[in-house]
Amino acid sequence: MEIRHLEYFIEVSRHKSFSKAAEVTHTSQPSISKAIKDLEIELGKTLFYRSTKYVELTDAGEIILEQAQQIVASFRNLNTKLEGLTKLQTGKIHIGLPPITAVTTFSHLLSAFKNEYPKIQIQLFEFGPKKIEASLQEGLLDIGIFTPEDSDLFEWIWFEQDPLSVIMHPEHPLAQCGSVKYEDFYGEQLILFNSDYKLHDLIIDKCKKAGVNPEIAFETSQRELMTQMVAAKLGLALLPSKICKELDSQIIVSRPFSDSQLYLQLALVWKKGRYLPHAAQEFLDFLKENYLTM
Repeated sequence: MEIRHLEYFIEVSRHKSFSKAAEVTHTSQPSISKAIKDLEIELGKTLFYRSTKYVELTDAGEIILEQAQQIVASFRNLNTKLEGLTKLQTGKIHIGLPPITAVTTFSHLLSAFKNEYPKIQIQLFEFGPKKIEASLQEGLLDIGIFTPEDSDLFEWIWFEQDPLSVIMHPEHPLAQCGSVKYEDFYGEQLILFNSDYKLHDLIIDKCKKAGVNPEIAFETSQRELMTQMVAAKLGLALLPSKICKELDSQIIVSRPFSDSQLYLQLALVWKKGRYLPHAAQEFLDFLKENYLTM
C-alpha cells in the first residue's frame, strides 16, 4: 500500500468521481482506477459502489476513509517537518474557502504574498464552512476561511467584514425601496445559504425575532445558482455587498439591508497546536506583519 493510493482514494470519495479525482491530482483516470483496484485487492474489500451516474462509498469504504485521512494527515505533517529544514522559498499551502465569498480582499493578499514568494504553491479548495472546519481538524487543510468560534481548537486572523445586501429581480416591488428590512420578507420566498453556513441559522433566527416566519424556497452553497434563481424571479436572497457589486444590474439589483449587525465576517483560521508547513507559517507571518492584525 502506498500513500498516493490513499490520497487517490480520499479524492475519489471527496468528489464522488474518478475523473474529477484524476483532474485534481493531475494524473490519469486509468491510474486512479488501478490504484483503487489495487487497494481493494490488498484490503479484500470493495470500497466503492460504481454506476454510470455516481460513485459512492461502501460501508467498508467509510471505515477505510476515516483511517486513510488520519494516515495521510500524519504523513503530510512528517513531510512538512522535513521540508522545514529547507529554504522557505518553496513549499505548498492548502487553503479551504467557501464558494459564497467575495474573494477580492483575499486575492489581494495572495497577490502580495506571491510577489514576495513566487515559488510557493497555493492550492485552493472550495468547501462549505463546516467541511473546512472539519478538514482543518483532520489535517487535510493548512488554513481555512470561515467564521471561527472555538478558540480552544483554532487560532485566526480576521481579514473581512462585509455587510449583507438583498438581491432581487429589477421588476420586484422592493427594487423601488432604498433599503430592505426583516418585515419586508413577509410573504416572500427566500433563497438562503445552506445550513453549512452559520449565516443560515442567524438569518432565520433574526427573521423570527422580527415576527416574520421566513418562507424558504431554496437552500444552496453555490453563489451562481443563487443568483440564477433570483434572476428567474424565484425569490429574494442575501449576499455580501462586495459580491452584489459584481452582478449584472440588468437582471439583478441589490438593496442595502437595514440590519447593520448582519454581515459576513471571515478569518484566516488554522488548527491550534498543529505543526504548520513552513510555507503556511510564512504566509501567516507575512500577512500579520504587513496587512492584518490578530
